Amino acid sequence: MPDSRTPPTLLPTDIIAPPEAAGLRVDRFLAEASDVVSRARMKTLIEERRVTRDGVLVTKPAEEVVPGATYRITLPATVSAIPQAETIPLSILYEDDDLIVLDKQAGLVVHPAPGNEEGTLVNALLAHCGDSLPGIGGERRPGIVHRLDKDTSGVMVVAKTEQALATLSAAFAARDLDRAYLALCWGMPSPSSGEIEGDIGRDPRDRKRMAIVTRGGKVALTRYRTLAVRHTAVSLLECRLATGRTHQIRVHLGSKGYPIVGDPVYLRRIPAAAKEMPPDLRTMLQDFPRQALHAHRLGFAHPRTGAELSFTTPPPADLRDLLVALDMAET
Repeated sequence: MPDSRTPPTLLPTDIIAPPEAAGLRVDRFLAEASDVVSRARMKTLIEERRVTRDGVLVTKPAEEVVPGATYRITLPATVSAIPQAETIPLSILYEDDDLIVLDKQAGLVVHPAPGNEEGTLVNALLAHCGDSLPGIGGERRPGIVHRLDKDTSGVMVVAKTEQALATLSAAFAARDLDRAYLALCWGMPSPSSGEIEGDIGRDPRDRKRMAIVTRGGKVALTRYRTLAVRHTAVSLLECRLATGRTHQIRVHLGSKGYPIVGDPVYLRRIPAAAKEMPPDLRTMLQDFPRQALHAHRLGFAHPRTGAELSFTTPPPADLRDLLVALDMAET
């Protein structure tokens, strides 16, 4: 099986910049000169480190063209638009003709995307459901109503019919359901319960991150309550989403100075209070390899019968071990 982290590539395309290209944005110039991809796609290729100038990586789509330089564009190979079924173990909590409820393990990507074409939840669902799932909601995301980040664990629901997909999607859009997360964060939120508001959009300084922005973002609201605090340096929170934005809990908590333990993207600084913790606990927290975030409860009305369904799952073993060490496991 090919390594999905390194997409196969096609032969590169070389373009020599003429004198009249001086001063143009490199993404615009290359898109027009190649006559193969759009300017937006060229910008993405630059951000994916697939464009060089005289052998040196081009890192900024807005940089000016250097006349006489040779630009090399390496396009990723075309991949199948239809994910392939793969036998991957799933922890299924409930299943009927309309839907599947499962406990997604940390490390599992929900649907195929560049860099993760294989080994996703969608690949596993196609193998589990056989011919009943393909095409529901689109070939690349069949049956997917909502998603969890790769390293976030917890309860998810997947639709098996178009009617279930439409009904469940509407419920998520209207927040007409019971959905709660457990988040282990650095710091001690003050007040101990409340709301965090702030429009969320792409971080203008790092397109791989989300951030609270003043323009161009989407309204976001997170409600939280503190379940336990240890050594004033780490807290276990229950978080509920009034909106569903990408990385919402991670962004909102980080913006207030309470980043989630282990978060590889939004954890910038560990609070000074951590120095007062016992060294073994501090080491466990600092070495936790992913964001300590778990979708532990999901309740909704069955899309066909209207019956109320509710599912709760405990944190997975790695997070539970950490909570046990912190004496938070029974909170």
